[in-house]
Amino acid sequence: MGSHVVRFEEIDATRVAETGGKGASLGALSRIPGVAVPPGFCVTTGAFRRALAGAPAARDALARLAGAGPDDGEALRGRAAELRRAILAAPVPADVAAEVTDALARLGGDTHAVRSSATAEDLPTASFAGQHDSYLDVAGPEAVVEHVRRCWASLFTDRAVAYRLRNGIRHDAVAMAVVVQRMVHPDAAGVLFTADPVTSNRRIAVVEAVPGSGESPVSGRAAADTFRVRDGRVLEASVAAGRGRPVLTGGQALRLAGLGRLIEARLGGPQDIEWCLAGDEVHVVQSRPITTLFPVPEAPGDGNRVYLSVGHQQMMTDAMRPLGLSMWQLIAMAPMHAAGGRLFVDAAPRLAAPAARAGLLEMVGRSDPLTRDALETLLGRGDGFVGQAPDPAPAGPPPGGPPAPPEPDAAVVADLVARNAASVAALERDIRAVSGPEVFTFIEEDIRELKRLLTDPASMRVIMAGMDAAWWLGDRMEEWLGERNAVDVLSRSAPGNVTARMGLDLLDVADAVRPHPEAVAVLEGARDDAFLDDLAGVEGGPAARDAIRDWLGRYGARCVGEIDITRPRWGDHPVALVPLILGNVRNFPPGEGRRRFEDGLRQAAEAERDLLGRLRALPDGHAKAAQAEDAIGRLRAFIGYREYPKYGIVRRMAPYRRALMAEAARLVRAGVLDDAEDAFFLTFGEFADAVRARRADRTRIARRRDEFRWHGTLTPPRVLTSEGETLNGAYRREDVPAGALTGLAVSVGTVEGRARVVLDIASADLAPGDILVTPHTDPSWTPAFVTVAGLVTEVGGVMTHGAVIAREYGLPAVVGVADATRRIRDGQRIRVHGAAGYVEPLPEAGRASAGEVVIRP
Repeated sequence: MGSHVVRFEEIDATRVAETGGKGASLGALSRIPGVAVPPGFCVTTGAFRRALAGAPAARDALARLAGAGPDDGEALRGRAAELRRAILAAPVPADVAAEVTDALARLGGDTHAVRSSATAEDLPTASFAGQHDSYLDVAGPEAVVEHVRRCWASLFTDRAVAYRLRNGIRHDAVAMAVVVQRMVHPDAAGVLFTADPVTSNRRIAVVEAVPGSGESPVSGRAAADTFRVRDGRVLEASVAAGRGRPVLTGGQALRLAGLGRLIEARLGGPQDIEWCLAGDEVHVVQSRPITTLFPVPEAPGDGNRVYLSVGHQQMMTDAMRPLGLSMWQLIAMAPMHAAGGRLFVDAAPRLAAPAARAGLLEMVGRSDPLTRDALETLLGRGDGFVGQAPDPAPAGPPPGGPPAPPEPDAAVVADLVARNAASVAALERDIRAVSGPEVFTFIEEDIRELKRLLTDPASMRVIMAGMDAAWWLGDRMEEWLGERNAVDVLSRSAPGNVTARMGLDLLDVADAVRPHPEAVAVLEGARDDAFLDDLAGVEGGPAARDAIRDWLGRYGARCVGEIDITRPRWGDHPVALVPLILGNVRNFPPGEGRRRFEDGLRQAAEAERDLLGRLRALPDGHAKAAQAEDAIGRLRAFIGYREYPKYGIVRRMAPYRRALMAEAARLVRAGVLDDAEDAFFLTFGEFADAVRARRADRTRIARRRDEFRWHGTLTPPRVLTSEGETLNGAYRREDVPAGALTGLAVSVGTVEGRARVVLDIASADLAPGDILVTPHTDPSWTPAFVTVAGLVTEVGGVMTHGAVIAREYGLPAVVGVADATRRIRDGQRIRVHGAAGYVEPLPEAGRASAGEVVIRP
């Protein structure tokens, strides 16, 4: 054929830039034995570019569209409409029209389907399904040529423009090819998903069918019959309302599912397939990857697996780059599997053994009830997915019985902290002396020291003593006194909580800045890290600078998403702290940090006196009070230390990161990498190999950069099976008011105020009295907790970071509220029931403004 038209038989994977995603897919489908594809051809992207080059108005409009910002919705829509009009007004080049006319004559047929095929379409990471226009039953060469031009214009529909922005694809980096196929007039048509689009189970295929043309089920204008098929068996069949009999027989549904498995195997992943049935022949008119499925971890060996999300335990469910994933895998105590930019642990072996299962469910339930419910749902189906295994023989009690909990002695914690600090200091000193491949060996050896500290029996006893005391008090106070969440107040201002102290210490930094207007002005004008040097030249600036540097010396290893080593630390990028410092300067009086700590001490002491007094009034009350007093002593002495091991981890990650970034910079100078952050898209081992060999795979880096963008669009499930099924659990409660959002009660009190829905702490605009609503928090969010009056998160448990710090600061909090950031509007007035575990959206007339807050005990 001509230079602008290619037959499907001529298209292979190397020609996707010419034929777009749909054209490349049809070329691949036409090569699969047993797959019937209606014959056709593709008008290449070269024709589109020719038309654009010959239309100055379209070129100018494209340049204006490319220059519009992602937040400028009005400009985007206006410029996209201008560009579509310019394309539709431009003539189709005469030679292109002639080639299309000639190809139609060779193809034959009365009518044709004319379909868009963009270069960024039907990719493994972005399908663009339904974003561009397609046309059916187009009759005659002139009409086909006109519809080719309409397909070109549809590259810039509002929905396609928005989709590209969400996926980080530039408008001027895409082009449009057009597929022309001989029209099939079917008896039935529809779509086939080779993975269940509801549960994501890869073993279940879903067939949707309607009578006649396949355009209706795709567009949603006709109700479809639905068949769910697994392993050669129809699991479920439903017929659309008002239809007397199914469009397909069970045998036809099974045949379609088998065809889908064939296509899936050849194209390398789950597919969304459009098909039509004419007589007894199935025609495949399109196949695209299903890009909404969460990937399944690759694990060696056979057997079913049940993966638990690590991010839901670590309060960081964002996607991570390969270097961050691989570093956490090195540090972790248990084997972790990566998928979708997240980490998972396989719980199947423990779920298979009854006693181990009970222990796992108990542990998971305390951390995240939704994960426990998801596991119990999986186990309760009785389908045998989780096998049965005997419990290992009990090891027997240790000699002399289990170790007694340590006495509530502050010196025990101080000694553990001192040992950890000395180890970090030695690391920071010694790592400066190594470079090149030795850096990677050094880090691997130091991780062994980190693990030794994390598994130190003395450290573990202290952590468990604090947690056991908290659980015992929670259970006994509710049983004996009907007092729920008693630990929330008892644990306030507990000594040794390095994360809680961090937020209070930043209030002290504000005290050093606030009296000096010139220093405040420097911070208000700060745009980069040079602001610290700028402080030296203004009145009060040196003292403010020293206070900030002192704070960074203690907490500069932390950052948002701190478990990911690719995230810049506050010590590397201190300007990120400026909004938090200025917020404290504006919102609080001098001495606020000390006042809050002392208030917490007073509240905890009052709660202890009250509880012990009430216990002594009970039958056998003095014995109960003595037990409670002992538990409170252990709680106060040890619960703060629970935050320290993670602090120790991130303090080690900061010198690791500096050393690795120095190696990445050397690779940039050597021409091995284009940018130091390219190293983030290599695993730790691959990075080490690149340093040794002075060579890196740029294609792999580019592919992983695209995958990382895609991973950022996915929501990780709490539980994921090896079949790809995702489970997120549910709260099964009947004591929650209608319309309320259910979660987990983690910090007592009831508060009303303005909801601030915050996805990124760097852009948070919080005022005193606001209620922070966010997907998750980690220790880096602690400085924001001093401002807000309440907390709602989508992820979390009783002992995760947000809950611990909310209790420390006396904030009513509910965590684990599914889809809170979508179900609560920013600025809406809400009421948080921190003891009952639910959130009430209040009527629209009660919309809150900054500073409005009502707190009830």
